[in-house]
Amino acid sequence: MFGSRGLCCSRIWNHSLFLKRSENFRASFSTNSVAKQKRVGTHNGTFHCDETLACFILCLSSRFSDAQIVRTRDHQILEKVDAALDVGGVYDPDSERYDHHQKGFTEVFGHGFNTKLSSAGLVYKHYGLEVIAKELQLDQKHPDVHRLFLAVYKNFIEAVDAIDNGINQYDTDQPPKYVNNTSLAHRIGRLNLDWTEPDQSSSKEDEAFHRAMELAGSEFLECVRFHAKSWLPARSIVMECLAQRHDVDSSGEIMKLSKQCPWKLHIFELEEEIKIDPPIKYVLYQDDRSENWRIQAVSVSPDRFESRKALPFSWRGLEKEKLSEGSSIPGCVFVHMSGFIGANRTYEGALAMARASLNA
Repeated sequence: MFGSRGLCCSRIWNHSLFLKRSENFRASFSTNSVAKQKRVGTHNGTFHCDETLACFILCLSSRFSDAQIVRTRDHQILEKVDAALDVGGVYDPDSERYDHHQKGFTEVFGHGFNTKLSSAGLVYKHYGLEVIAKELQLDQKHPDVHRLFLAVYKNFIEAVDAIDNGINQYDTDQPPKYVNNTSLAHRIGRLNLDWTEPDQSSSKEDEAFHRAMELAGSEFLECVRFHAKSWLPARSIVMECLAQRHDVDSSGEIMKLSKQCPWKLHIFELEEEIKIDPPIKYVLYQDDRSENWRIQAVSVSPDRFESRKALPFSWRGLEKEKLSEGSSIPGCVFVHMSGFIGANRTYEGALAMARASLNA
């Protein structure tokens, strides 16, 4: 597995220059003035997404913001580092040990999540709130910090945990219908030294690990910032619109967005949170470009294409006059062939389409 490099060689580089790229986070972290620089250990050899991401997240914390990364499997060296990730066979947050390979390990994130944690999930579980709070510039006890903490785990970290622990996304024995090698885990894996690479030295492997940390870290930061700048504000909008759904239609199954935003990220969670029954079937919103009003059928779940109640079959594929004639609703623009979306020139027309579809 490790070729001529051996199992016990350790490699160290200063990670602080890399962290300067994360200016929003970095600016809020205190400079480590301790003479002895902290060291974070992880295993050498083939690297994976979980430990590259775990190293990145840990180095975003105040305690480890200026840390060095030590890559080794030498237990004598690992005993002396300030933190050890994905190696060592110990999970003990008090001593900063975050491995998940040992027999009997069953730690999960909690908060309703039951996926076994990898080193990434372990570090995020203990340091994620600090990282999120600094990005939002809020106290860790603020409810928005907790919401983002859970959302980033659900939409980013949990998949890293599951893939590293060999947990399938679906309970099925059927083969996949297509190959998907574009996940973060796949892309991190391809950054390992190829067997055809003539230089298989320790320093070359460290360079590859550094690039993998950069890739995992940049996507983590993108996820955090998206949720901070877009996800949270959209959640507030969807919450308000759900509360007003009976003003739109007495059925309570049609929601009108007051402002176009990524509603699909929230509607399922909020429906469950505030116990909406019956669930929303259609969402109406104005298209910023054409000023037409869209009617979109809500899917049966966030990861499925099927709609809870698609637009009528007889409307699908029709446009303009033909659609208006077929539906007896003026101002129709189109209905998609799959029936998941359509449009009308006016809000009143889109609402009429939604009401007719409910009763179809």
